[in-house]
Amino acid sequence: MKTTGNTIFITGGSAGIGLAIAKKLIAEGNHIIINGRNQERLDNALKELPGAVGIQGDFAVEADRIRVAEELKNNHPEVNVIINNAGAAFAYLLSETANAHEKAMTEMNVNYIAIIHFTELMMPHLLQKEAAAVVNVSSLAVYGSHKFLPTYCATKAALHSYTVALRYTYEDQKNVQIYELYPPTVNTEFSAEIGGSNGIPASEVAEELFMGLVKNQFDIPVGEVKKYAAAVGKAMAKLAAQEANS
Repeated sequence: MKTTGNTIFITGGSAGIGLAIAKKLIAEGNHIIINGRNQERLDNALKELPGAVGIQGDFAVEADRIRVAEELKNNHPEVNVIINNAGAAFAYLLSETANAHEKAMTEMNVNYIAIIHFTELMMPHLLQKEAAAVVNVSSLAVYGSHKFLPTYCATKAALHSYTVALRYTYEDQKNVQIYELYPPTVNTEFSAEIGGSNGIPASEVAEELFMGLVKNQFDIPVGEVKKYAAAVGKAMAKLAAQEANS
């Protein structure tokens, strides 16, 4: 897809991966609109993004998702790319908590339900554009679970499955492209609880996303995720060859 001259909305864009992506894409000549839950943090992020716009809203809340979608369509009708980046994660052991279901509900709501809902709200608008895209930020967690992230990993696996279905649904709509970004552990405040201090910089994720958009690479693994993606791709190719010869 074209990588300049877009109007791009990024959820969770006031910090971490979202802010890094906003910086990269604004530097490449795009107009950026970021979202964040906290107005003060949103205002501070905007100081680093010349010409960008901020829309406060908590994407865990259905009414906020509806309000933000309406504001985009009414006040920023030029929006043609949405990046679903906002997320929630809890690090814990199932054997040491009595409220895993509560943590799971929070993670599933933000990481999965909210993305489905917001995409549903925005897709009719995007389908009217000459060129549009949806980018879902998933995770290395797509490739397997982890005992310290038992329910977070499940939500990212669910998001991956939904993203594939969304891509298949609109594959004949050549004006709308569906991307999935797979970061590994990233050194951000968001991931501090889950070992983020050992992760890659958020700027690396932003660079990989940009190159993926340039190449029309719909699945964009980052860092160590590339080896998992390559292994899965090799296994799928082998299976396809076996089926063709059977």
